[in-house]
Amino acid sequence: MVDFSLTEEQKEIRELAKKFAQTEILPLARKFDETHEFPHEIFRKALEIGLLNVNIPAEYGGTGLGLMEEVLINEELGWACSGVAASMEVNNLSNWPILLSGSEETKKKFLPKIVEGWRGAYALSEPEAGSDVAGIQTTAKRDGDSYVINGSKQFITNGSVADFYCVFAYTDKAARYGGMSCFLVERGAKGVRVGKKEDKMGQRASDTVSMHFEDVHIPRANLLGKEGDGFSIAMRVFDRSRPAISAIAVGVARRAMEESIKYATERKAFGKPLYEQQGISFMIADMAINVEAARLLVWRSALMPETGEKCAKEAAIAKAFAADMVMKVTTDAVQVFGGYGYSREYPVEKLMRDAKIFAIYEGTSQIQRVIIARELFRPR
Repeated sequence: MVDFSLTEEQKEIRELAKKFAQTEILPLARKFDETHEFPHEIFRKALEIGLLNVNIPAEYGGTGLGLMEEVLINEELGWACSGVAASMEVNNLSNWPILLSGSEETKKKFLPKIVEGWRGAYALSEPEAGSDVAGIQTTAKRDGDSYVINGSKQFITNGSVADFYCVFAYTDKAARYGGMSCFLVERGAKGVRVGKKEDKMGQRASDTVSMHFEDVHIPRANLLGKEGDGFSIAMRVFDRSRPAISAIAVGVARRAMEESIKYATERKAFGKPLYEQQGISFMIADMAINVEAARLLVWRSALMPETGEKCAKEAAIAKAFAADMVMKVTTDAVQVFGGYGYSREYPVEKLMRDAKIFAIYEGTSQIQRVIIARELFRPR
């Protein structure tokens, strides 16, 4: 039987996230957008009530929630501010390599610290390597019981506030995909340097910087999995992070739709409310169709890893659809508001600016289609 109903626990978690979004994030969203500040206090409060690092198991001090609960939380946080939501999600993202490939010793060392408040960053993209993951230039050379990391990373969310970094580097560049490895680098390691902070169009509450690693020595124990496991780790993480990020897009689109409904109810044109104009009501009806469809795709892709199913195609479908959908819905919301929609006095212009990045990070919409096509034509 197919059942789209939520458990009572899931409903409670979603309600907790909804209240947090309404009371703690929404009132400050415009401020963070204007100042480009990192939401330190929001992070602290989210940590206190269990909305941060939700994927860490109970045996390490975490809440042990699943990916389905993660997407429920993310939709509500994204509804209030996708920049804040993305920053919080990156903590979950940075935990996944440890959870999937870390030794028991590594998990016991790092996960309790993360539960206590350590922030993480996922250092994969580089100045010359975004969608082309295999194009990274960062290297990690063995030196006795250590590795020495050299290279630069680009567009690293939480980079300037992180306490640790999941860094992808080549231990054998000639082996391409099979020579990439993943390492944990602590912020205090000598040679770790935060670079330029990006002045972004949207999601400005999200800290995004370049990172530089110059002769950074780390213990051999900070290698996750084995040498050469890095590309596999990154792909397995994407299967979990893409549904989570897509859920934030659903939240942004839902907010744009709700703002459009409110405005179309209050605003009059030609002697009657806007929603009685068919051109407007049909636009908002299409918003509802697309939000519902995206949510169901996200839910499906979130549930599959929980049961051990492969979900590269489904995660890519959810990400591609949600990214296109949120751009369409927020653009139409600005259209519903007319000239007011183009003004910073109203919320929809921020939602539209925030929406664009969903088609770029966590794999561009074009890369998602490459993945989908590859899976469709893979020999069975």
